[in-house]
Amino acid sequence: MKKKGQEKTPINEKVLDITDRVRLVGETGEQLGIVDSHKALEIAYDKGLDLVLVAPNANPPVARIMDYGKFRYEQERKRKEAKKKQAKIEVKEIKFTSKIQDNDINYKVKHIRDFLEKGKHVRVRVFLRGRELATPEKGFEVINRVWEMISDIGEKQNDPKLEGNYINMMVTPQRKKKKK
Repeated sequence: MKKKGQEKTPINEKVLDITDRVRLVGETGEQLGIVDSHKALEIAYDKGLDLVLVAPNANPPVARIMDYGKFRYEQERKRKEAKKKQAKIEVKEIKFTSKIQDNDINYKVKHIRDFLEKGKHVRVRVFLRGRELATPEKGFEVINRVWEMISDIGEKQNDPKLEGNYINMMVTPQRKKKKK
């Protein structure tokens, strides 16, 4: 059973099915020259290691003598380490209506400012219900008022646009400007 993410790298006897001759690289990286595949496999088995085809498209294909289990373990460890270092972007969503009062706007803008200061992305949405869909400009007025209040600490990713019953705008924290 093949595990997810496991590639099909030809090793040991499978190298014999692919090519008759290989450019052989030793376990410490030294070049051993162009060798018959059977001879390369015999050298690898004598050392208690595996013959791994690392460059099957080269002419002749390149095979390396190595401990394949250890090699796979190292690759997996590097992959997990790289995954840990990836930045995870958290998106917060703040909803408004087109009939919202000023004190409610101020309260929600305070939350937006907190999220932006913490480095989170914020999706600002104005929900239009029923007859409000006939006058979406009131929703755009609300979203523009909100933008005026947060423009000093945020960057607009896109202009507000009507999508179904919502007017959406994405805001990200401002990038730090480099000093000269």
